Amino acid sequence: MKLHLTTIATPLDDMLLVTDESAHIHAFEFADHRARLHRLLRARYDTYELIDAPPSPTHVTAIDRYFAGDLHALDSLVTDTAGSDLERRVWVALLEIPPGRTKTYGELARALGFTDPRAAIDIGAAVGANPVEVIVPCHRVIGSNGELKGYAGGPHRKRWLLEHEGALAPVNDLFAAR
Repeated sequence: MKLHLTTIATPLDDMLLVTDESAHIHAFEFADHRARLHRLLRARYDTYELIDAPPSPTHVTAIDRYFAGDLHALDSLVTDTAGSDLERRVWVALLEIPPGRTKTYGELARALGFTDPRAAIDIGAAVGANPVEVIVPCHRVIGSNGELKGYAGGPHRKRWLLEHEGALAPVNDLFAAR
């Protein structure tokens, strides 16, 4: 499978956008996590080839608008992610968490019909396997104690995104310096 690779600048560092010929998004990952990007693509596709491509104005505009404060700007982007049935169910459920809100892993598990509290572990694994960070908002899932855990982009980025969306009050820029 031939996929297009584009680097897009964001306030959280460069991100890698992977699309197909139809401009459907297969992955959106932080550039400093390139190994994770390849691991996710290998897990989903038997073979793939990444070809450097210029950015799509549609994608760049939506991403820029989101980071400028239009929290629904990413809603129109089309993703095409391969995954297990559970992963796909979880990713659809993530899209139902509105900006400015969060859910715990347990709440997400119950919303998907799981009654065993241990299901939160499987749900967490599916959330963590999300190949389109930010677009499919896995950053909106938090620990039952409010802890910001389990974000592949790192806790500083998760906090930034949740503050940006109004789900958390800003903290004195503790993570800006990293």
